[in-house]
Amino acid sequence: MIQIYNTKNNKREDFVPINEGKVGMYVCGPTVYDVAHLGHGRSAVAFDVIRKYLSWKGYDVKFVSNYTDIDDKMINRAAEDGITVSELAEKIIPEYEKDYAALGIEKPNHQPRATEHIEAVVDIIKKLEDGEYIYVIDGDGVYFDVQRFADYGQLSGQNLDDLKMGARVEINKNKRNPYDFALWKFKKDGEPSWGSPWGEGRPGWHIECSAMSYKLLGRKFDIHGGGLDLQFPHHECEVAQSVCALGEG
Repeated sequence: MIQIYNTKNNKREDFVPINEGKVGMYVCGPTVYDVAHLGHGRSAVAFDVIRKYLSWKGYDVKFVSNYTDIDDKMINRAAEDGITVSELAEKIIPEYEKDYAALGIEKPNHQPRATEHIEAVVDIIKKLEDGEYIYVIDGDGVYFDVQRFADYGQLSGQNLDDLKMGARVEINKNKRNPYDFALWKFKKDGEPSWGSPWGEGRPGWHIECSAMSYKLLGRKFDIHGGGLDLQFPHHECEVAQSVCALGEG
Protein backbone atom coordinates (compact mmCIF):
# COMPACT_ATOMS: atom_id res chain seq x y z
CA MET A 1 0.00 0.00 0.00
CA ILE A 2 1.30 3.45 -0.96
CA GLN A 3 1.12 6.16 1.70
CA ILE A 4 1.00 9.91 1.02
CA TYR A 5 1.65 12.67 3.55
CA ASN A 6 -1.41 14.90 3.89
CA THR A 7 -0.54 18.44 4.98
CA LYS A 8 -4.14 19.06 6.05
CA ASN A 9 -3.94 16.64 8.99
CA ASN A 10 -0.12 16.23 9.14
CA LYS A 11 -0.44 12.48 8.76
CA ARG A 12 0.59 9.80 6.32
CA GLU A 13 -2.46 8.20 4.74
CA ASP A 14 -3.06 5.18 2.52
CA PHE A 15 -3.34 6.38 -1.05
CA VAL A 16 -6.66 5.41 -2.61
CA PRO A 17 -7.21 7.07 -6.01
CA ILE A 18 -10.56 8.60 -6.90
CA ASN A 19 -10.72 6.47 -10.04
CA GLU A 20 -9.17 3.02 -9.84
CA GLY A 21 -5.90 2.79 -11.73
CA LYS A 22 -5.75 6.51 -12.50
CA VAL A 23 -4.10 9.47 -10.75
CA GLY A 24 -4.72 13.16 -11.33
CA MET A 25 -1.84 15.24 -10.02
CA TYR A 26 -1.32 19.01 -10.00
CA VAL A 27 1.83 20.75 -8.79
CA CYS A 28 2.14 24.52 -8.46
CA GLY A 29 5.00 25.57 -10.70
CA PRO A 30 7.24 28.64 -10.66
CA THR A 31 6.48 32.28 -11.27
CA VAL A 32 8.81 32.97 -14.17
CA TYR A 33 10.14 36.42 -13.30
CA ASP A 34 13.67 35.12 -12.71
CA VAL A 35 15.77 32.01 -13.27
CA ALA A 36 15.33 28.98 -11.02
CA HIS A 37 16.97 28.55 -7.61
CA LEU A 38 17.68 25.40 -5.62
CA GLY A 39 14.21 25.35 -4.06
CA HIS A 40 12.57 25.15 -7.47
CA GLY A 41 14.79 22.21 -8.34
CA ARG A 42 14.06 20.41 -5.08
CA SER A 43 10.29 20.73 -5.50
CA ALA A 44 10.38 19.69 -9.13
CA VAL A 45 12.54 16.63 -8.40
CA ALA A 46 10.42 15.56 -5.42
CA PHE A 47 7.16 15.54 -7.37
CA ASP A 48 8.82 14.05 -10.44
CA VAL A 49 9.91 11.11 -8.26
CA ILE A 50 6.36 10.70 -6.93
CA ARG A 51 4.93 10.84 -10.44
CA LYS A 52 7.45 8.30 -11.77
CA TYR A 53 6.89 5.96 -8.81
CA LEU A 54 3.12 5.99 -9.30
CA SER A 55 3.62 5.28 -13.00
CA TRP A 56 6.01 2.44 -12.15
CA LYS A 57 3.36 0.99 -9.83
CA GLY A 58 1.02 0.81 -12.79
CA TYR A 59 -1.10 3.93 -12.38
CA ASP A 60 -2.13 5.99 -15.38
CA VAL A 61 -0.86 9.37 -14.14
CA LYS A 62 -2.07 12.66 -15.60
CA PHE A 63 0.45 15.18 -14.32
CA VAL A 64 -0.07 18.93 -14.62
CA SER A 65 2.43 21.58 -13.49
CA ASN A 66 2.05 25.22 -14.47
CA TYR A 67 4.04 28.33 -15.19
CA THR A 68 2.72 31.51 -13.57
CA ASP A 69 3.35 34.08 -16.28
CA ILE A 70 1.29 36.99 -14.97
CA ASP A 71 1.44 38.48 -11.48
CA ASP A 72 2.95 41.43 -9.61
CA LYS A 73 6.48 40.03 -9.71
CA MET A 74 6.27 39.46 -13.44
CA ILE A 75 5.00 42.99 -14.05
CA ASN A 76 7.63 44.62 -11.82
CA ARG A 77 10.56 42.68 -13.27
CA ALA A 78 9.45 43.27 -16.86
CA ALA A 79 9.28 47.02 -16.13
CA GLU A 80 12.76 46.94 -14.59
CA ASP A 81 14.12 45.14 -17.65
CA GLY A 82 12.31 47.40 -20.12
CA ILE A 83 10.45 44.54 -21.80
CA THR A 84 6.88 43.26 -21.85
CA VAL A 85 5.60 40.64 -19.42
CA SER A 86 5.17 38.13 -22.24
CA GLU A 87 8.73 38.79 -23.42
CA LEU A 88 9.97 38.13 -19.90
CA ALA A 89 8.11 34.81 -19.81
CA GLU A 90 9.55 33.80 -23.19
CA LYS A 91 13.02 34.64 -21.88
CA ILE A 92 12.80 32.77 -18.55
CA ILE A 93 10.73 29.66 -19.33
CA PRO A 94 13.40 28.12 -21.60
CA GLU A 95 15.89 28.49 -18.74
CA TYR A 96 13.61 26.41 -16.51
CA GLU A 97 13.22 23.85 -19.29
CA LYS A 98 17.00 23.49 -19.55
CA ASP A 99 17.41 23.17 -15.76
CA TYR A 100 14.64 20.58 -15.46
CA ALA A 101 16.11 18.57 -18.33
CA ALA A 102 19.54 18.63 -16.68
CA LEU A 103 17.96 17.18 -13.51
CA GLY A 104 16.31 14.37 -15.48
CA ILE A 105 12.81 15.65 -14.76
CA GLU A 106 10.16 14.26 -17.06
CA LYS A 107 7.92 16.82 -18.74
CA PRO A 108 4.37 17.07 -17.33
CA ASN A 109 1.49 15.85 -19.48
CA HIS A 110 0.32 19.46 -19.44
CA GLN A 111 2.37 22.55 -18.62
CA PRO A 112 -0.13 25.40 -18.84
CA ARG A 113 0.54 29.10 -18.51
CA ALA A 114 -1.84 31.22 -16.47
CA THR A 115 -2.42 33.61 -19.39
CA GLU A 116 -3.78 30.70 -21.44
CA HIS A 117 -6.65 30.13 -19.00
CA ILE A 118 -8.20 33.53 -18.38
CA GLU A 119 -11.61 32.19 -19.45
CA ALA A 120 -11.47 29.50 -16.75
CA VAL A 121 -10.45 32.14 -14.18
CA VAL A 122 -13.46 34.28 -15.07
CA ASP A 123 -15.73 31.22 -14.96
CA ILE A 124 -14.69 30.38 -11.37
CA ILE A 125 -15.09 34.00 -10.22
CA LYS A 126 -18.59 34.04 -11.74
CA LYS A 127 -19.46 30.92 -9.73
CA LEU A 128 -18.13 32.60 -6.58
CA GLU A 129 -20.18 35.69 -7.37
CA ASP A 130 -23.31 33.55 -7.72
CA GLY A 131 -22.62 32.16 -4.24
CA GLU A 132 -22.04 35.65 -2.81
CA TYR A 133 -18.43 34.94 -1.83
CA ILE A 134 -16.94 38.03 -3.45
CA TYR A 135 -16.99 41.80 -3.22
CA VAL A 136 -15.54 44.61 -5.32
CA ILE A 137 -13.23 47.40 -4.19
CA ASP A 138 -13.55 50.26 -6.65
CA GLY A 139 -10.34 50.99 -8.49
CA ASP A 140 -8.70 47.91 -6.97
CA GLY A 141 -10.24 44.55 -7.76
CA VAL A 142 -12.55 41.66 -6.93
CA TYR A 143 -11.90 40.00 -3.57
CA PHE A 144 -12.82 36.71 -1.90
CA ASP A 145 -14.47 37.20 1.50
CA VAL A 146 -12.78 34.63 3.77
CA GLN A 147 -15.43 35.12 6.46
CA ARG A 148 -17.86 33.37 4.12
CA PHE A 149 -15.79 30.16 4.24
CA ALA A 150 -15.84 28.70 7.74
CA ASP A 151 -12.94 26.32 7.08
CA TYR A 152 -10.46 29.01 6.02
CA GLY A 153 -7.21 28.30 7.87
CA GLN A 154 -7.90 24.59 8.27
CA LEU A 155 -5.23 23.48 5.79
CA SER A 156 -2.47 25.39 7.58
CA GLY A 157 -3.87 24.69 11.06
CA GLN A 158 -4.75 28.30 11.85
CA ASN A 159 -7.87 30.37 12.40
CA LEU A 160 -8.85 33.92 11.60
CA ASP A 161 -8.61 35.05 15.22
CA ASP A 162 -4.94 34.24 15.68
CA LEU A 163 -3.69 33.97 12.10
CA LYS A 164 -0.31 35.67 11.75
CA MET A 165 0.20 37.96 8.79
CA GLY A 166 2.27 36.03 6.24
CA ALA A 167 4.95 37.65 4.16
CA ARG A 168 2.92 37.05 1.02
CA VAL A 169 -0.41 38.36 2.40
CA GLU A 170 -1.23 41.67 0.78
CA ILE A 171 -2.05 44.50 3.22
CA ASN A 172 -4.98 46.62 2.04
CA LYS A 173 -6.98 48.81 4.41
CA ASN A 174 -10.02 48.69 2.10
CA LYS A 175 -10.46 44.94 2.52
CA ARG A 176 -13.16 43.63 4.86
CA ASN A 177 -10.60 41.27 6.41
CA PRO A 178 -6.78 41.39 6.15
CA TYR A 179 -6.80 37.84 4.74
CA ASP A 180 -9.30 38.48 1.96
CA PHE A 181 -7.48 37.89 -1.30
CA ALA A 182 -7.69 39.26 -4.82
CA LEU A 183 -9.41 37.16 -7.45
CA TRP A 184 -9.23 39.83 -10.16
CA LYS A 185 -7.07 42.97 -10.16
CA PHE A 186 -8.27 45.95 -12.15
CA LYS A 187 -6.05 47.28 -14.91
CA LYS A 188 -3.33 49.82 -14.16
CA ASP A 189 -1.48 51.84 -16.77
CA GLY A 190 1.07 49.77 -18.65
CA GLU A 191 -0.12 46.40 -17.28
CA PRO A 192 -1.39 43.49 -19.37
CA SER A 193 -5.15 43.09 -19.07
CA TRP A 194 -8.11 41.03 -20.21
CA GLY A 195 -11.82 41.69 -20.29
CA SER A 196 -14.16 40.47 -17.54
CA PRO A 197 -17.68 41.18 -16.26
CA TRP A 198 -16.11 43.31 -13.51
CA GLY A 199 -13.83 45.35 -15.74
CA GLU A 200 -10.49 45.14 -17.56
CA GLY A 201 -7.82 43.48 -15.46
CA ARG A 202 -5.87 40.34 -14.69
CA PRO A 203 -6.14 37.32 -12.39
CA GLY A 204 -4.97 37.30 -8.79
CA TRP A 205 -2.22 34.82 -8.02
CA HIS A 206 -4.27 32.21 -6.15
CA ILE A 207 -7.13 31.89 -8.64
CA GLU A 208 -4.77 30.97 -11.47
CA CYS A 209 -3.91 27.51 -10.15
CA SER A 210 -7.52 26.69 -9.28
CA ALA A 211 -8.52 27.61 -12.83
CA MET A 212 -5.77 25.59 -14.50
CA SER A 213 -6.29 22.48 -12.36
CA TYR A 214 -10.07 22.68 -12.85
CA LYS A 215 -9.69 23.04 -16.61
CA LEU A 216 -7.17 20.21 -17.06
CA LEU A 217 -8.04 17.77 -14.24
CA GLY A 218 -11.67 18.51 -13.41
CA ARG A 219 -13.43 19.41 -10.18
CA LYS A 220 -11.66 16.75 -8.13
CA PHE A 221 -8.26 15.11 -8.45
CA ASP A 222 -5.94 13.03 -6.28
CA ILE A 223 -2.79 14.99 -5.45
CA HIS A 224 -2.12 18.72 -5.20
CA GLY A 225 1.49 19.57 -4.48
CA GLY A 226 3.88 22.48 -4.22
CA GLY A 227 6.58 23.94 -2.03
CA LEU A 228 5.96 24.07 1.72
CA ASP A 229 6.06 27.86 1.58
CA LEU A 230 2.88 27.75 -0.54
CA GLN A 231 0.77 26.07 2.15
CA PHE A 232 -0.26 29.52 3.38
CA PRO A 233 -1.62 31.59 1.85
CA HIS A 234 -1.54 30.09 -1.67
CA HIS A 235 -2.89 26.59 -1.08
CA GLU A 236 -5.18 27.81 1.71
CA CYS A 237 -6.77 30.26 -0.71
CA GLU A 238 -6.97 27.65 -3.47
CA VAL A 239 -8.95 25.36 -1.18
CA ALA A 240 -11.33 28.14 -0.16
CA GLN A 241 -12.16 29.34 -3.66
CA SER A 242 -12.31 25.85 -5.17
CA VAL A 243 -14.65 24.46 -2.52
CA CYS A 244 -16.92 27.51 -2.70
CA ALA A 245 -17.02 27.64 -6.50
CA LEU A 246 -16.78 23.99 -7.48
CA GLY A 247 -17.69 21.99 -4.39
CA GLU A 248 -14.26 20.39 -4.37
CA GLY A 249 -10.91 21.34 -2.82
